Formats: sequence, C-alpha cells, structure tokens
Amino acid sequence: MKIGFIGLGMMGAGMASNLQKAGHDLVVHDLTRQAASKHLAAGAAWADSPRAVAETCDLVFTSLPTPPDVQKVGLGEDGLVAGFRRGAAWFDLSTNAVDVVRSLHAALADKGVDFLDAPVSGGPHGAASGRLAIWVGGDRAVFDRYQPVLAAMGDQAAYIGPIGAGTIAKLVHNASSAAVNVVLAEVFTMGIKAGVEPLALFEAVRQGASGRSRMFDRLADHFLTGRYEPADFALRLLHKDVSLACQLAREVQVPMRLTNLALMELTEALNRGWGTRDSRVGALLQQERAGIPPIAVPPEKIKAVLESDRK
Repeated sequence: MKIGFIGLGMMGAGMASNLQKAGHDLVVHDLTRQAASKHLAAGAAWADSPRAVAETCDLVFTSLPTPPDVQKVGLGEDGLVAGFRRGAAWFDLSTNAVDVVRSLHAALADKGVDFLDAPVSGGPHGAASGRLAIWVGGDRAVFDRYQPVLAAMGDQAAYIGPIGAGTIAKLVHNASSAAVNVVLAEVFTMGIKAGVEPLALFEAVRQGASGRSRMFDRLADHFLTGRYEPADFALRLLHKDVSLACQLAREVQVPMRLTNLALMELTEALNRGWGTRDSRVGALLQQERAGIPPIAVPPEKIKAVLESDRK
C-alpha cells in the first residue's frame, strides 16, 4: 500500500521505518528533507508539502509535536485537506487536544475524509522496535480496515471508542505517569535520607504488593467493580501507615507534598466511616466530586481483559 507519513522525528522515524519494513511504499514529508534521509534511502518518495502527500496517498499518518502543528498540517496553506480525495483516511499519531481532534474530525467529514486520533505509547525505543501501543478513536470500520497497517507499527493497536477516545486514553496514561513519577521521587528521597541505601531500598520495594503488579491492573480489583468489601487492605491500616510515613518525613525534614495530599484523602474517607473497607475506597470520593455515577464494571468483563494478555 502507498502510505503518506508526515513528521519523522523521534517517534515518527521509527514508525515510518517499520511501515517500510512491512513492505509499504511511503511518501514522506517533514520540515526538512534531511529528516527523511533514512527513509528516502530505503525507497520512500519525498513530497514538498502535506497537500502533495494527500494528493498521492489515500492513507496518511502524522506524528507531530503539538496540536497547532497538527492543525497547520491538516488545514493550513497547502495542508492535507486541500489534497485529499473523498474516501481517504488520516490517522494522527500525535498526542493531541481532545477539542482539536474532534474539530478536525468534523472538518474532514465534510470533505468525505475519515480522521481518527491514534496517539501512541512506548517511547522512541518502542516506536523503533514495534513494541508500541496505538489507541484509536473514530470510526470502528475504518480502524478495522487499516488494522493490519497499524499492526506494522505497534503490537498493541486497539480501538478505544468514538473520536477523541484514543486521545483521552493517552492523556490519562501520561498524567498518571507524571504523578506517579513525582510521588516515587518524593518517597524514595524520604527513605534514602532516613538511612536506607538507594539500591537496597529499590530492591526491597519492587518485591512488595505494588512492585509486583502492573500499575493500571490495580484498578481491576475494586475501582472498576465498585466493590470495596471484603478489604484486601483496610483503609484504617493504610491511613496508619501513611501517617507514619509522613511523620518520618517530618523527622528527617523531607517535603512530602503528594503523600500528604494522599493522607488528607485517606482521612476524609476514614471520616465517612469507611475504616474497615478496602483502602482504595477513597476512589468513591473522587467519583462523587466528578459527578459521575458509581463505577460498576462486571467482574467477568475485567477478567477477560486481564486474561487476553496471557494469550
């Protein structure tokens, strides 16, 4: 298949190369021709503008830094929209803004072109190796049609839902990663300053309950089911443990901003009378603040998702 690819930076370069390795002919564009030198040497054709890419290809991928970059490539002067034929498809692999992908979807639909948001996760190494998650929002039929092409770039290409769903999944992933990174730095600094050698601390905690489980899999037991009894670890006990950690941090003079916020959350849940419920019952407070109905995914559906990884 002849495929257009725009944006050959740290992520795009690897994905585009994997498309070539899978046997696809590429038409490429970037701010500089030099960025495409590797792909041109492997047989790709150069296009002088996004419009020229769209005039040649009915399937186009973009991997760009910011939402304004995506808008410019799509709707700007000599943009993709000026060159697309009806029936073409554009998958944006960038991490974008939800309102931007929805507006692009609407603008392209008027031209008879399918726009899908398809942000990726795996970093440059994943983009190069093909160990990459691709989260797609948009028309399911279009995703199914081009799923084999997506599979050439990532081993975990998945349809998430309507337009914007892929972008929402990516923002949830990256925001949670950022918060976890901050709190890990916070508590490890406390542990090291309190007297534990860094590598010994690392070796110890990675074998604990949290260390042995995938981060997001922890949502399966209670958050997704909405069931907080019986408790795996009672709220009153975690409240005690986090209180002791914050006390130690004060003693060794280490600021613990996020951990203290977590303690406040646990205290609020404790004051609801939830002390014997599972320690994750505080999630109900956030659902209440957000104004969403209590989450209650059937356990058998969660089990099917977890077991799919083992196939």
